[in-house]
Amino acid sequence: MKKYEVTDHVPSYLPEDSEWKLIWADEFDGTELDRTKWDFRLMFWGERFDAYTDRGVIVRDGCVELHRTEIDGRYVSPQLQTGANTFDHMCANRTNPWGQDGIWPFEEVPEPKFVHRYGYYECRCKFQKDPETMWAAFWTQSPTIGARFEPEWCGVESDIMEYFHVGKGSTGNIMNGYGKQYTSDGRVKYDIEETEDGFHTFAMDWREDGYTFYCDGKEISRCNKHVSHVPQFILLTTEIQGYRSVKKGTYQLLNGGEVEKAPFEIGGEFVDDAFICDYVRVFDRV
Repeated sequence: MKKYEVTDHVPSYLPEDSEWKLIWADEFDGTELDRTKWDFRLMFWGERFDAYTDRGVIVRDGCVELHRTEIDGRYVSPQLQTGANTFDHMCANRTNPWGQDGIWPFEEVPEPKFVHRYGYYECRCKFQKDPETMWAAFWTQSPTIGARFEPEWCGVESDIMEYFHVGKGSTGNIMNGYGKQYTSDGRVKYDIEETEDGFHTFAMDWREDGYTFYCDGKEISRCNKHVSHVPQFILLTTEIQGYRSVKKGTYQLLNGGEVEKAPFEIGGEFVDDAFICDYVRVFDRV
């Protein structure tokens, strides 16, 4: 890997086989989240989702912090994204220009902040203390994943980094959406070695013929079964563990058991936790 200097910031290290140009970045140098670059994901499958929030984001000391926080006695956490998927839009019957209902069940689709195809995607981050109750991820997603038979032409999910367990990372791609045709490629779990300052660098080299994933400058995995040829958006996300196993009408408590209509209830004293990111950068080959 070769060094790419970024003025007044930690350098990047990129594959040596190419010359590179920085085309998009957030160094989080201010005191507030740059809303020209990021939106919040608040929806899930066309409905407002109680586990997501636009609270708990702090920008300070050149980093963005995504905090687990509390609303009405329950845990929630933020998700940042530079674009949106169809399930980020409200599912509702709306009158179209011809006065008809129900032909297109989504609200107006906003213009994305940033979508891009191919290149080198990198972030430098420090993990939350307790991944057993909140996980973190750096990834890209297609706005139209699963919308047609060929993943190459509707896009995929590329998980550059997921952190579910202490000292363990995972990476790789998901294709064909999230239904019966779900498949994956290059998905591996691996040990993450400790660093002196607790920060780690994760990256994806997305080319027309495949993907290479990196952790702290070391190659982790490669895949080329289905390469997305459509622009995708970037996500920095946290998520409260357990919501995927929630039964309709009941919710799991963090300390076990179930309770009627008390989503992600805090059992005992509230404990703060945060996923911290120093920068996100995107490079293109010259």
